Formats: sequence, structure tokens, C-alpha cells
Amino acid sequence: MPVVCFSENQFYFPSLSRANEDGLLLIGGKVTPERVLEAYPKGIFPWYGEDNVPMWWSPDPRFVLFPPEMHVSRSMQKLARKETFTFTVNQAFKDVIAACASMPREGQHGTWITPEMKDVYTTLHRRGFAHSAEAWLDGELVGGIYGLRIGNVFFGESMFSKVSNASKFAFIRYVQELEQTGVQLVDCQVYTSHVETLGARLIPRVYFVHLLRQMCFPAQ
Repeated sequence: MPVVCFSENQFYFPSLSRANEDGLLLIGGKVTPERVLEAYPKGIFPWYGEDNVPMWWSPDPRFVLFPPEMHVSRSMQKLARKETFTFTVNQAFKDVIAACASMPREGQHGTWITPEMKDVYTTLHRRGFAHSAEAWLDGELVGGIYGLRIGNVFFGESMFSKVSNASKFAFIRYVQELEQTGVQLVDCQVYTSHVETLGARLIPRVYFVHLLRQMCFPAQ
């Protein structure tokens, strides 16, 4: 059963075994930059629920991508060669997170990217933990992704696309760049068919947490 936090003074991250079948671990507790940085290496991430209540999740299994396993289709290879999109990193973080928050999602009403979440991740961006990758078309931002990098793990938060294949292009280019700089694991959190086509797969949570211990804080 998930833990309910009634007081900030009593806040703590419980054992992952307390998560329910949907992965909900903890209800309540203010989302702060410090707590986010503590949560991710433990296999936990925040989403806001209804009535603006913070909820902390740790789904089992976990949806991840190992960069060497990324699949780039022939059509995406062709798109890259045509140089239809321009790729950048950390050039429009606030615009990317705003676009992710405003994009309608199938089966969802509203967004979990609340103003509070935007503030937290923007602060983490200023501190060098949160990053964005962008796809541009004729000078307009048309796709992107943002998330956190801790050690050799990139924790993807959300993507958006205003034109076909823009988010895929940004994702592929960014994962390729991340791999070159030592990232060994991309956390995609929960299953989506969109990212599955790129090579992501489900792994047991216990294995995911084992990898985090090795990769978030690699030995110097």
C-alpha cells in the first residue's frame, strides 16, 4: 500500500515494496529540487495527481532504453540525412517544458507538468542537472525532450512534437550524443509504443534499481 505523507516534517521515501500495482509509492510531500535528486537514483519520480496533490511513483517493470540497443529506422536515417530539422541541446529549456505541458495527451485530461513542476525542473536546469534537446524547423521549435542526467543515467521526463517525427528526431540525436558522453541507461519510466519502436524495453524494477546504484554514482 502506498504511504500517505500528512506532514512535511515526517516526509521520507518508503521501501519500493510499498508501491501498488500501478507503481504509486507515496502520496503527498512537496516536490523540491533536493527531493527530486534524492528520488531518481532510488527509482522514484514525481507526478502531480488530481487536485494538485504530489504523487511519487516507482513502476514495476520499468521502461528503459540501453543506448546501444536504440533502433533507428531507415525512414529516420533518411530524415537525418536530409537535414530537415536542426538539432540543439539546452537552447530552449523553458520552451520545451512549456510545450510538453501544453500538448494534449491521449487518455489524459490536463497535465502533470504543473507550474510547481516547471519551477523545480527549471531550477535543476540552472544547477546543471536538467537538460533539453530541441528540433527546429525553419527557425521554429517543433519538437523536443527534457529530463535529468545523474551520473551515467538520463531520466527522460517528457517529449513533444508539433510536426511528424520531430520528437523522434530529437530523441535519437540526443541519445546518440548522451552515449558518446558516457550515458549507459535512459529511463523512459512507463511503456509507450512510440518509444518502444526506438528500442526501449521493460525490465524488472529490482534490476533497474541495481543499475542505478552502479550508474548514477560511478566509481571515480
